[in-house]
Amino acid sequence: QVRLVESGGGLVQAGGSLRLSCAASGSIFSIVSMGWYRQAPGKQRELVARISTGGSTNYADSVKGRFTISRDGAKNTVSLQMNFLKPEDTAVYYCNLNGLYGQYWGQGTQVTVSS
Repeated sequence: QVRLVESGGGLVQAGGSLRLSCAASGSIFSIVSMGWYRQAPGKQRELVARISTGGSTNYADSVKGRFTISRDGAKNTVSLQMNFLKPEDTAVYYCNLNGLYGQYWGQGTQVTVSS
């Protein structure tokens, strides 16, 4: 069993910053990547950013240059530094762990950006 616990969401004004963190625990084997997805009301869940065990990163075009993903392999944690936040970044953000034997999700953390 793998457990992902997120922290760091909240309410911020447009142009502000937030940092999301996610800690993985449990029976973790052969991690391929960790990342963040988000889901806004009435929309599908979408990839925000992902980082592989080798350090390769992928970002949604909408967040490139504003968000930075990082990972501590020894601690099995992944963080998302979000700068210059926009109202359209408002969503529930989910931590994701993609392993060879399965994919796991956190419970989600709300990020609200006011205009």
